[in-house]
Amino acid sequence: MGVLSGKVVLVTGGAGGIGKECALLAAKEGAKVVVNDLGGGVSGGDLGDAGPAEQTAQEIRAAGGEAVSNSDSVADMAGARRMFEQAMDSFGGLHAVVNPAGILRDKMFHKMDEADWDAVIQVHLRGAFNVTRATVEHFRNQEDGSYVHFTSTSGLIGNIGQANYAAAKLGVMGLSRIVAMEGAAKNVRSNIIAPFAWTRMIATIPVKDEASAQRVERMKNFMRADQVAQLAVALAASNVNGQIFAARGNEVVLFNQPRPVKSVTKVEGWSPADLIAQGFPAMQASFTDLGATASVFPYDPV
Repeated sequence: MGVLSGKVVLVTGGAGGIGKECALLAAKEGAKVVVNDLGGGVSGGDLGDAGPAEQTAQEIRAAGGEAVSNSDSVADMAGARRMFEQAMDSFGGLHAVVNPAGILRDKMFHKMDEADWDAVIQVHLRGAFNVTRATVEHFRNQEDGSYVHFTSTSGLIGNIGQANYAAAKLGVMGLSRIVAMEGAAKNVRSNIIAPFAWTRMIATIPVKDEASAQRVERMKNFMRADQVAQLAVALAASNVNGQIFAARGNEVVLFNQPRPVKSVTKVEGWSPADLIAQGFPAMQASFTDLGATASVFPYDPV
């Protein structure tokens, strides 16, 4: 008996990397799995291929599990609805959505065009909305359901060259939080993971110096997609709600969430000049440094 015995799980991006490991582990833990993957390239924008999702589904079935494949895009609401309908038609239910599907189009912001911005927002943020909105009423009606969305330290902390990705991933944090708050009374949970693992997206990172080469090599050897899957499947099966985690190798990290850290008050009210002269200096010791955390959590796109 696995932790997901009797459950049906939809896994997006399930043809490779973290998504595939989540699909395989969910099946090993007893779930019936809908394996979704467009089968497209890392940067998106292509027509995709149904073969990769089906290959993962075949691996699950060959190991004695139950799985079907789906090649719709998370960026398309009609596609997200078809994923839900396929789960209901194939297995008679749905209990969890694990959503690591994503693309990358990295570029410095002053060089980023609208297409690069829109494509990443559409897949990551709109995609998270689509798969959640397509399933949330079902979860509320059955008073049971879990979302495992994926964020990134590029959004939580920051990473140069990823304004589109960071904006989308921080948006997913806000979405997950509200879904968790609104769903709590109906036993609908939502949590997010900032993963560290060697995937085909990580492989696109340009290695420009020895330090980055060493960092990439460490990730290859010690930060695997299957380690992230352990946390994702545990969250899909648990009652944990509204939290932000990171998975880095065999380390699981719980993040704090934005809260006030300092305030200044002036009884007669602030003017711009007073804020510049008094208010900002009074708070400056509590400012978040732009680069202080850069070496703590290296680049980690999903």
